Amino acid sequence: MTWNLPNILTVIRLLAAPALGLVFLWLSAPLAEWVALILFVGASLTDYLDGYLARAWNQQSRFGAMLDPIADKAMVVIAIMVLAALTGLNPYILIPSTLIVFREVFVSGLREFLGADAKLLQVTKLAKWKTTAQMLAISILLVRNLFEHYFSMQVFGMDEAVLAGILDGSTEDTLGVTWKLNATIACWYVGVGLLWIAAILTIITGWDYFSKSLPFLREEAPK
Repeated sequence: MTWNLPNILTVIRLLAAPALGLVFLWLSAPLAEWVALILFVGASLTDYLDGYLARAWNQQSRFGAMLDPIADKAMVVIAIMVLAALTGLNPYILIPSTLIVFREVFVSGLREFLGADAKLLQVTKLAKWKTTAQMLAISILLVRNLFEHYFSMQVFGMDEAVLAGILDGSTEDTLGVTWKLNATIACWYVGVGLLWIAAILTIITGWDYFSKSLPFLREEAPK
C-alpha cells in the first residue's frame, strides 16, 4: 500500500461513510444533521481532490484505484439510506435511492465477475455526471433537513392564527419563519429532482456497462 496524500484522502473518505450514518446514534438534532452534512460535503470534495492530486503529482497507485470506487459507493449508499430514514421512507426518495443502490451492486458484481476484463467498464463521462448529480442531490437534501428542523422548532407551540398571519404577510416575521419554510420547500424540489436525474443516469450507465459485458457472459467468452 502506498501512503501518499491522494490515498490518505481516499481512506478518510472511506471512514467518513459509516460515520455519516452512525452520527445519528451519537448526536441529537440539529448537530447530527450538521455533522452529516459536513462529512458528506467534505467527502465529496476529497473525491475530486484525491484524483486530481494523484494525476498532477503522478502518484496513481493500484491501492488508490481499488479503494477510490469503494469509498465513493460506500458514501453514496450510506447517505441515501440516511436520507430515506430521515424522510420516513418517502417514495420520492426511496424509489430513486433503490435504483441507485441496485445499480451500484449490479455493476460491482459485473466488475468482480469480469476480473481482468473489467477494464472494459471504464468510468464514462455520463457516469461522472451521474456521480455529480448524486452528490449535489444528497447535499441539498441534507441542507433541507436542517431548514426543516429550525422551522419546526420555531413554530412549535405557536398559535395557528399567528403562524398563518406570518405566512400570509399580515404579521411581522421577526423569526424568519417564512424564509426557512421557503428554503425547506425549495431544497426539497431541487434535491428530489436531482436525485431522480441521478437515478435515470444510473440506469443508463448501468445498462451501458451491462451491454459492454454481454460478450463475456456467454458460455464461450471471446478470446
